[in-house]
Amino acid sequence: MDLGISGKRAAVAAAASGLGLASAKALAQAGVRVAICGRHEDRLLQAVKEIHAGAPGADVTPIVADVSTTEGATAFVRDAAAVLGGLDILVPNAGGPPAGTFESTPLEAYLPALQLNLLSTVAMCHAAVPHMVEQRWGRVVAITSHSVRQPIASLILSNTARAGATGFLKTLATEVAPHGITVNSVQPGLHATDRLLNLHGGDAEGAARSVPTRTVGRPDDFGAVVAFLASDQARFLTGAAIPVDGGAAQGLQ
Repeated sequence: MDLGISGKRAAVAAAASGLGLASAKALAQAGVRVAICGRHEDRLLQAVKEIHAGAPGADVTPIVADVSTTEGATAFVRDAAAVLGGLDILVPNAGGPPAGTFESTPLEAYLPALQLNLLSTVAMCHAAVPHMVEQRWGRVVAITSHSVRQPIASLILSNTARAGATGFLKTLATEVAPHGITVNSVQPGLHATDRLLNLHGGDAEGAARSVPTRTVGRPDDFGAVVAFLASDQARFLTGAAIPVDGGAAQGLQ
């Protein structure tokens, strides 16, 4: 399906691997010019090769940046816009904070988690959205977690920070909707990524037993959801927080 976004310009954060990389791949396959970031140049260059393998000739720019701080997040969006000549699509994303419970997590661990999974998203939007308002077209598709919908007991830092990001994104969506901008978030469950293996001791099959589909998600399928939300066809879909989790979250909302 033609998503109607060929030639658009996208910044995809934390896209050297995992779901960020999958999202960048899907956008590149739709003809989008993509800037990706990560902390390590060698991993970024490998990611560019992977994107080109699925989308030969794709316009992909690697930018070394650390989005765990507001300064790094802002710099990534600024540099991406400079390289691409503007920005139409923003995919805020970052790695997850350490696992832990209330009992095991010290108070001082919360601020870095909020910077990583809440304030980085706010900073990227502050850098990108005003330009989208000027051009009266834009897409923000943030990668959060299904823990926002159903908190995970061992991930109190992620639960807390990503819930705040979801509230911010919902509020932003309402404010910018009249300007032709949509703002949505995608809530991944268990996908075949390095973080999944780290959290589950390398036992992907064991993790899949907790998912109704009895499988973990494929990153490329997740990326396709992100690309659709950036599409022209999704222009009437905004303010949504969409679970992509194989049915793991059991609530009605």
